[in-house]
Amino acid sequence: MKKMLSLAAMLAVLSYASPASAELKFGGDASVRERAEFKSFQNDDVKSQYRIRLKAAADLGSGYFFKTMLMNEENLAGGWQTVGYGNSEKITVDVSNFYFGRMMADSHYMMGRIPLNSFNNPVLDLSLYPMQALDTPVFNINYDRAYGFNYGTKLGNGDLSATILVLDNIAPTSREGLLNDGYGVHLSYKTTVGDVTLEPQFLTVLGSTDIWSQTKVYTAAATAAATGYADPTADLTFAKRVTPWTFGATASVPAGEAKLSGAAFYNFANDGAVDYHSTLVRVKGEYGPVMAWVDYNAARDNALGHDYSNTFVWAQYKYSVYESAAGTFSLQPTVRWLTTSDETATSNTDNSTLRAELWATVTF
Repeated sequence: MKKMLSLAAMLAVLSYASPASAELKFGGDASVRERAEFKSFQNDDVKSQYRIRLKAAADLGSGYFFKTMLMNEENLAGGWQTVGYGNSEKITVDVSNFYFGRMMADSHYMMGRIPLNSFNNPVLDLSLYPMQALDTPVFNINYDRAYGFNYGTKLGNGDLSATILVLDNIAPTSREGLLNDGYGVHLSYKTTVGDVTLEPQFLTVLGSTDIWSQTKVYTAAATAAATGYADPTADLTFAKRVTPWTFGATASVPAGEAKLSGAAFYNFANDGAVDYHSTLVRVKGEYGPVMAWVDYNAARDNALGHDYSNTFVWAQYKYSVYESAAGTFSLQPTVRWLTTSDETATSNTDNSTLRAELWATVTF
């Protein structure tokens, strides 16, 4: 915490150090939450958690800009930290994302460690965690950012966006060739048809990349937390060196004072011994302070004979306690429910996790 405050103070001083430098604007949010957690495979538990995110932005003129966000990345929880035994937990300050570029009248470009908007768009969740793509894994595990380049432009009645992400920057001895890393390519076109906003999307990898297993990632994290040692040789992958293909779309439409939206994506890979396909469907509704969505993810691993079926529900009510030009204070009861199923010809493993939470958040 002291490091984060010291760094924020240093940036504030530097932002006014020279009249020739761009003005650096600060903002962010701080949250605490109480969580009651009920897992079918573990004892029930209550957790106290907190998160601080500091944001800075600079307008360089002529459309050029710089943005960054500082956040704790000590564990795999989207910046949240859980109070530990004897208050022994760590909260660090990390440059979670940073990017710069230029905004123009009909186009833009940016580069750096760019945000992915994965909380609202599950295309990367399905691409990188296909067998269990629910409960926002890219937001939680990958902190909703990746190193890459984005370009967007007006095209016809909509907006075309192209993003290249470095997904797998492997060692040069792992594979022959200069461009031997996994480069994710995401294309989308956002347009409106009447009151409906549509965004068809396509994502693949130039070369190949590793694909991850949420179960392995969280099991390794729990083991490291319990033992104080993270095994660098632990295999956290579902598949290695594959080229996944994902396509689908998101859509939204106003319904009176409410907003309805949804997403549907299909993903597959067939590389050597790897052969799988998966789908993800989302239905979401927003009405004033209420937001809820339901996700369904089905997957088939043809190589190993596994069928996966997962369901996720998120529901929240955001109560505004205070609002001003300087910031806000809100309370947010939230419920999350995840069910997972893994079936083979000889076995069936079902699990569920229910989380009831109360968030308190200030923005500034």
